[in-house]
Amino acid sequence: MPYFVKKYYSLIFYIFFGIVTTIINISTYLLLLSVNLNNHISVVISWFLSVVFAYVSNKLWVFDSNFIFNNGLVIEFCLFLLTRITTLFLELIIIWYGVQYLCQSPVVWKFIDNVFVVIINYLISKLIIFRKKR
Repeated sequence: MPYFVKKYYSLIFYIFFGIVTTIINISTYLLLLSVNLNNHISVVISWFLSVVFAYVSNKLWVFDSNFIFNNGLVIEFCLFLLTRITTLFLELIIIWYGVQYLCQSPVVWKFIDNVFVVIINYLISKLIIFRKKR
């Protein structure tokens, strides 16, 4: 494996799976909007589906977490979910600001909120949830 890839392995894979997670999030959001589901309900459903995918991909391939089936797995998942709920509120505020307050396109603001949420989620995951034991 080249040095660059080895050094930045988790960041490269986080970006890759972050893009896939974002595609899941945005496509689900747009699909739900297309069937006239409420804007905020669409955000929450698309968020939930993308969080489940993000947890599995982060655990297995990005941060190589070694908790399998024990109390550590439950704690890790709960912490992951709790931090993602926190960034969900940030997402809801950003969507509200752009769509309801500024009356702009939900699609544009969905992309904007994803930039902030992905960066914050990476830092939280790397520094808190999946940090390597010393």
